[in-house]
Amino acid sequence: MRILAFLFAGLFGLVLATAHARDYKAGSLEIADPWSRATPKGSSVAAGYMTIKNTGSTPDRLISGSSDAGSGFQIHEMKMENGVAKMRPIKEGLEIKPGDTIELKPGSLHVMFVGLKKPLAAGDHINATLVFEKAGTVSVEYEVRAMGAEPGHHNMPGMKM
Repeated sequence: MRILAFLFAGLFGLVLATAHARDYKAGSLEIADPWSRATPKGSSVAAGYMTIKNTGSTPDRLISGSSDAGSGFQIHEMKMENGVAKMRPIKEGLEIKPGDTIELKPGSLHVMFVGLKKPLAAGDHINATLVFEKAGTVSVEYEVRAMGAEPGHHNMPGMKM
């Protein structure tokens, strides 16, 4: 029985370590759960999502980035106008006010990986660098989830959720 309890405690610790391995910090900013979706063959762009929380007392701004997935990186917003989804780059960057949590998610704010070198498949990982006005740079890893994945769902192939 002790061996079973020891194994369970070890497995639980591994799960917790894995859950927190996807959280990053840059200055007073906390970046959580960076992820993307698998792309169809021939796609030249992919969106990236995450949550950014400012625990500090001054605003900061996500101003740029880069990734190993493609040749470009852009910060975008998507809005519905007269029943039409319109996406546009946010040239001035994305402000994160003190105490605010900004969620980059499908159908809303997101980053774009432009000029993909190859299609993204569920289970892949994208290494990226985020550049903040005050906090500087931080390296993050985006988990690529299945096409149609939603925030908070770790839709990996072969896993029943």
